[in-house]
Amino acid sequence: MSDGDLSHAEPTVPAESVAVVARAFRARRGAVVAAVTAVVLVAIISVTTGAAGLDVRGVVLTLVDRLPLIDIDTSLSTREEAILTQIRLPRLVLGMLVGGSLSMSGAAYQGVFRNPLADPYLLGVSAGAGCGAVLAIGFGLDLGWGPVGAVPAAAFIGAVVAVGAATAVSRGSWNSPATLLLAGVAMAALFSAVQTYALQRLSASRAREVLSWLFGQLNTSGWEEIGILAPYVGICAAVLMTQRRHLDVLRLGDDEARSVGLDPVRVRLRVVVVASLMTAAAVSVSGLIAFVGLVVPHVVRILVGSSYRIVIPVSALVGAAFLAGVDVGARTLVAPVEMPVGVITAFVGAPFFALILWRRQAVNP
Repeated sequence: MSDGDLSHAEPTVPAESVAVVARAFRARRGAVVAAVTAVVLVAIISVTTGAAGLDVRGVVLTLVDRLPLIDIDTSLSTREEAILTQIRLPRLVLGMLVGGSLSMSGAAYQGVFRNPLADPYLLGVSAGAGCGAVLAIGFGLDLGWGPVGAVPAAAFIGAVVAVGAATAVSRGSWNSPATLLLAGVAMAALFSAVQTYALQRLSASRAREVLSWLFGQLNTSGWEEIGILAPYVGICAAVLMTQRRHLDVLRLGDDEARSVGLDPVRVRLRVVVVASLMTAAAVSVSGLIAFVGLVVPHVVRILVGSSYRIVIPVSALVGAAFLAGVDVGARTLVAPVEMPVGVITAFVGAPFFALILWRRQAVNP
């Protein structure tokens, strides 16, 4: 063969590399399919489980009947349809929005700070939201606007103020994530102190109401809360999806990111602001629900690897299914009494997370 023939030869890709890429693609596709299946199954269980048991076939036919240009008979009575469409479906959707939001935000925080212990409440979001809720419930602070009630509005504002204060204290140290984390810890301590002091000033009935909110709940009076939360979740989720490749680059370090033309400061600022806004919106309607944004991304990374191109969307699906499933337990475990959702996530999440840390320590002593 002549030198000219060699110069035009096609480069060859090792068969082993092709096989590895193919296996990784199949694993990721399988994880997405499994996550979507889990969402569907949990949704069916959620809307059919409760004091008034609903027939699965009747639920499906009722939902199909509400599609445009479709008119079919359903087996549900008028009362059962009202339970489905005005109580259980809104609660299911709210739980999935909150669970997906916390999980996506947790994955984004862990990518930005390159810290597997990062969670959506890292920069004082939970303390700020709790402080706002205490002031709204306990002292009648009315910051509501339009359809937004006083408590969600106060919680949202408190969360945003806490994150803004952490950023201001750190002087916008986006080149030094550790400084920002320490500022978040300081702001969380400050807002928690204000919250504790305010609780001590409340009557017993008001204090119980505040604690009920702080423990996390998915109570909804219809579709109003979803209409408030959905725009925030949709916009923030779309932005985080566009940052997935950038988060993969940040995993290599800031110097490597700059070498390929990526500004790590801008990426970090954009992701933290968007993830914090999404968390604040979720917390404002659900209260404080622990461990979802911390544990779910860990589980997803075990299943699909560490690339944020797949971790973030799968985290959203798994988080939605997880919190909707937890809500089923909250409604049924000690019925007719309803347990706080945040209590169940803590019972499940804390031991599971401890097990993950134990196994990681065993592998990397």
